[in-house]
Amino acid sequence: MMSPRATGILHVQKRRVPLWDNARWIAIALVVLGHAILKLIAESDVAYEFYLFVYAFHVPLFVAVSGYFARSGPLGTRQLHRLVTDIVLPYVIFETIWTVVHWLLGGEFRLDYSSPSWTLWFLIALLAWRLALPFLVLLRHPLLISVIISVGAGYFASIDSTFALSRTLGLLPFFVFGWQLRQWKVTDRWLGLHAAAVWRWRIGAVTLFTALLGVIVANIDALREAQVRQFLLYDESYPAFGYDQLWAGGIRLGLLLLAFALIVAFLVLVPRRRLWFTPYGAATMYIYLLHSFVLFPLRERGVLGGPQPGWVLPAMIGFSVLISIALSQRIVRRVFRPLIEPRARWLFRKKARTDTGTIVLPHLDAPAGTLAAEPPVEPPAEPPADAPPADPAAGTPR
Repeated sequence: MMSPRATGILHVQKRRVPLWDNARWIAIALVVLGHAILKLIAESDVAYEFYLFVYAFHVPLFVAVSGYFARSGPLGTRQLHRLVTDIVLPYVIFETIWTVVHWLLGGEFRLDYSSPSWTLWFLIALLAWRLALPFLVLLRHPLLISVIISVGAGYFASIDSTFALSRTLGLLPFFVFGWQLRQWKVTDRWLGLHAAAVWRWRIGAVTLFTALLGVIVANIDALREAQVRQFLLYDESYPAFGYDQLWAGGIRLGLLLLAFALIVAFLVLVPRRRLWFTPYGAATMYIYLLHSFVLFPLRERGVLGGPQPGWVLPAMIGFSVLISIALSQRIVRRVFRPLIEPRARWLFRKKARTDTGTIVLPHLDAPAGTLAAEPPVEPPAEPPADAPPADPAAGTPR
């Protein structure tokens, strides 16, 4: 029998890390929750307080987790194929579906791929981040540069929601931060801590979240008047909601720094062992793309508009959890896989061409069900961008 090396096929033993599967599923459940209670915040201070608390970190967290598993090396044939099948095609498919839905409900049939519908902005942003990361990491301080880009982008009114550009640039630091966490080997360091140190970190994390909630509750009227929610959405320039002062960027900078701390605090609190919802961490893109269809009737029918009884908020929280569980099931993934993970073999050449100078890496078959936005395994840490080149005689670093 020929060895894998002799045949040119590389078999890599991969492992799932429960910490990250748990973090993925909790993060996407918070995304569903934020969308579910949106209609309640206009009439309820309690709902608005909870909304601001969640939005202070949940989207940055989701972006950071995607960045943690992003590859910063040259994009080869397999990586480029997956960008098309896991991001571009689902975006085209679901944007078309939403256009048809709006048309069937009496709206104008206007197929405009430059204006993503509701949650689809994330796919455009994810594509841009993954394409930009190999270039960003060539710079000496990619995280600092991404923060400067984010803060600076808010001053330009021309940077808006077209092709999700405002969110792409505004949330870029969190994607780079996620990648940076892997360079710092946070998983190995965290899993290697003894129990006493773990609990000290968790007490600090609970203290931070408690303090944040207390500040929000104590200042809810001021936060509503200051339109802090608009800053947390990252989808408009500062002048678009009345902040044309030079110091407006300082608010975004403060929220970026707060979100970095909250991301770390959240990850500290995430269970490190396998739990009942751990397998659901592999289905986050299914939840993300499908939950909006479940919430759409509530959002558009006005069911949650106006003053609501006190039980509605906890009911919507529970409903959000149920949605996240239901859309994680294998039957859902089996039914909707052609839309969310289309193979589209007909779209690609059978043999990659290199006569145009395209870098083609050795082909490694990806595990079934793996999404570009959420690789299911813990990758090895990459060397820093400014590290000296490895000695060829020493072999390829892993």
